[in-house]
Amino acid sequence: MFAEKIEESLAELAISAADFSELVIRLLDYGVLCRDESQIESLLYDRYLQCGDLLEDYLSVIKMRIQHDSRFCFVRIFPPGAVVPGMADDDHSAFNNGFRHRPGQQETALILVLRVEYEQALRDGQVDDKGCVMLALEGLVVAYKNLLKRPLPDTAGERKQLFRRLRQLRLIRYNSDQELDFAEGWISIHPSITSFVSDEVLARLSPVDGLDNNGGEETRGTVLWESRSDSGVAGDEDVL
Repeated sequence: MFAEKIEESLAELAISAADFSELVIRLLDYGVLCRDESQIESLLYDRYLQCGDLLEDYLSVIKMRIQHDSRFCFVRIFPPGAVVPGMADDDHSAFNNGFRHRPGQQETALILVLRVEYEQALRDGQVDDKGCVMLALEGLVVAYKNLLKRPLPDTAGERKQLFRRLRQLRLIRYNSDQELDFAEGWISIHPSITSFVSDEVLARLSPVDGLDNNGGEETRGTVLWESRSDSGVAGDEDVL
């Protein structure tokens, strides 16, 4: 019966079941859609605009929530029990950690630094019309060292893997891996970074009270959305 109602709603919207399925699978796979990321994501984002209410109802059955930023044209989904900056909490949502996976320590640390740099650029008015902030890799290296009192990963392979992961999360953008080999390279920080680090956490980052110099366990529980069952960091793998 549920499937029949979905099909009826899709028919009213003139969207095929295959197109709706493609949208759902893409969101569950990546966890995010950014309209200006690629031609495919532009198409899927526009499709979301057609059936957003239906998709929200569809995912609400398993207590997943959708964040839609119409200004910067991105959509992100969050797992059951996620506490998301800027979104009202659901007192009745699930709070088990069954399929959660916390982001790695290095990913967490880099997200923190990027959020601080984004906020500084926002205050300085250095944000483009899409809400993105350009940041030189040389400046990021310095900011990372100053904020966390330790350098980025030593090997180029580790650094590239770290940046690829954040690009997959649609938190940053860069042209190619080769650009990461040079200090004069640039990355773009996406405005969706604000949904990963709350204002309260940001306020605690000056100075960095929640991090020890060795990047210990105090890093955890300070960024991204928190599980209500503990103070741990819930990673993007929650929705992959």
